[in-house]
Amino acid sequence: MASAGLPYPDRFYAAAAYVGLGGGGSESDVLSRFSSESALLLYALHQQATIGPCNTPKPRSWSPIEQSKWASWQKLGGMASAEAMRLFVKILEEEAPTWYTNVPGYTVPPTIEVPMHKPKEETIVEAGTSNHTFSEPKIITTENGTPSQTEDKDVIMEGLSSVAVYDQWTPLSVSGQNPKSRYQHGAAVVQDKMYIFGGNHNGRYLSDLQVLDLKSLTWSKVDAKLQQTGSSESAIITMAPCAGHSLMSWQNKILSIAGHTKDPSETLSLKEFDPQTGTWSNLRTYGAPPISRGGQSVTVVGSTLVIFGGEDAKRTLLNDLHILDLESMTWDDIDTIGTPPSPRSDHVAACHAERYLLIFGGGSHATCFNDLHVLDMQTMEWSRTKQQGVVPGPRAGHAGVTVGESWFIVGGGNNQAGVSETLVLNMSTLVWSVVTSVQGRVPLASEGLSLVVASSYNGDDYLVSFGGYNGKYSNGVFVLKPSNKSGAQGNLIEGEEVSDSTIAVQPTRNNSRDLDPEVEQVPQGNNKIKEISMDSNINNGRSEEIAAKLKAEKEEIEGALNREQIENLRLKQELGEAEGRNSELTKELQSIRGQLAAEQSRCFKLEVDVAELRQKLQALETLEKEVELLQRQKVATEQAEMESKQKQGSGGMWGWLVGTPPDLSDSS
Repeated sequence: MASAGLPYPDRFYAAAAYVGLGGGGSESDVLSRFSSESALLLYALHQQATIGPCNTPKPRSWSPIEQSKWASWQKLGGMASAEAMRLFVKILEEEAPTWYTNVPGYTVPPTIEVPMHKPKEETIVEAGTSNHTFSEPKIITTENGTPSQTEDKDVIMEGLSSVAVYDQWTPLSVSGQNPKSRYQHGAAVVQDKMYIFGGNHNGRYLSDLQVLDLKSLTWSKVDAKLQQTGSSESAIITMAPCAGHSLMSWQNKILSIAGHTKDPSETLSLKEFDPQTGTWSNLRTYGAPPISRGGQSVTVVGSTLVIFGGEDAKRTLLNDLHILDLESMTWDDIDTIGTPPSPRSDHVAACHAERYLLIFGGGSHATCFNDLHVLDMQTMEWSRTKQQGVVPGPRAGHAGVTVGESWFIVGGGNNQAGVSETLVLNMSTLVWSVVTSVQGRVPLASEGLSLVVASSYNGDDYLVSFGGYNGKYSNGVFVLKPSNKSGAQGNLIEGEEVSDSTIAVQPTRNNSRDLDPEVEQVPQGNNKIKEISMDSNINNGRSEEIAAKLKAEKEEIEGALNREQIENLRLKQELGEAEGRNSELTKELQSIRGQLAAEQSRCFKLEVDVAELRQKLQALETLEKEVELLQRQKVATEQAEMESKQKQGSGGMWGWLVGTPPDLSDSS
């Protein structure tokens, strides 16, 4: 997430301090501030991140809390410390989205609202007329980021057609009751209306269905009904709140696929909303459905839905592939070959030429990805392609839509901040380029935003973004009008060419707009535009010379800006690689620290054994001295007895010789 703005591991330590596991409070604070399940998981992840895998024996106490804490820690197995840190922060942000505002010593970064686009005066040359200049409609952004009057009084346009500038994000001024701010919601367009369903706000799942009329730019809420199974009547009920689901339009109806709920089911849920009747219904499917999940990608390929990846109710990341035939409503069990993408969620997917499924980005519990994988739907073979052009940085929680051969990618986060650039991939050549970038903490640089494609009455396509989360929740609507230039192979790194070995994808050129966005013909009968007359004293030749100079300066500035953006992306990529290496070194350091702690423990045990042996040795020396003393006493006693016997024997003999008889009383 991009919420806290602190890099790891500082963000983890700040989160631990808020929870009460950072040394500033007791562990009992966790159980009192969170649910038992969340508290135990937070405790276990903190132990795993700071100490490592659980190697302590099971506690012998009868306390159920201590038993549960040990069991939660033991279940984490050999999870890496970095992954435990990131999962700790992610769970805390779901439980308490504003936790970082209460961390001592941490200051919330100021919200910088900047205008999304500052329109420039474009020179429009009308065929068959003299060189007159026309001003584009003015877009004025107030301090709080909401647009004021966005069209000239003499210009009358309808809905999205009020956006006249190409390849720049513009905030829309809408009427009606704005929906609640949210992210991880679903969005789909049916008959010039954008439907928003569900989402996440402050850790709580939502269940409301909101509609934005793209002609009148008016919000309204739908009181949906749920058709009960086996009954002809419908009742107005509250749909089950969900987030991380996918919303798709199909045959003028809306499909809601999967998603996280408070009480998840075992298998993936599939619901259908009919805008004509305003009713939801549960769709019955056949075959073996996939397990329930959220954060997956769902792509329409012909008359099928292709579902990849996501995260199940137990927070296990997935990389399985499932296909639902929308005509027979049957699940197909698909076997693929090649190396599939690693398990992930919050990625995006697209289909090109009704054959190739593209998977980009996403994240695990520990890192974000920027890899691009392609699945050939005919051979069912996975391949990881070499990306060309401006290779995007890692991101998760971004959104993507296709317009012709162009795949537009908006928003997302990289575990440090929101991603500011809007990218486009030419799917036939797999060449990336930058469409535009935003500055400041704006909703477009967010995770969990939605992105749809809408068309106006004049045939132009528009990208419409809603919601998102980058430290605060958003309910803003932004529009970008893509040009042919944004889908071409422009904005490439200098000197880099597309390799001939790039995967060949059948091209289908989009010729709906052949006009240059900078020099556009104005057909008669279109919207009336106020003409700004030129000074009659300036001749046409002088005007053309000035216009040529200005155009050359503009191209030079755009080229320099493009090079700076490329350099910025390269530096971001190098920074990401350096952080990855730093993370690996951190893991190695923690492993070495663990080994050192084990060696220290073994050395301490050896020292204790040596001390015991020394005590036994001293006791043995004392016993040897006592034995030696006893032996000496024994020898002395024996010598004394021998001497006494010798004296007695020699006295008797001498007395015999001298005629003195021995004393019989003594002998007796």
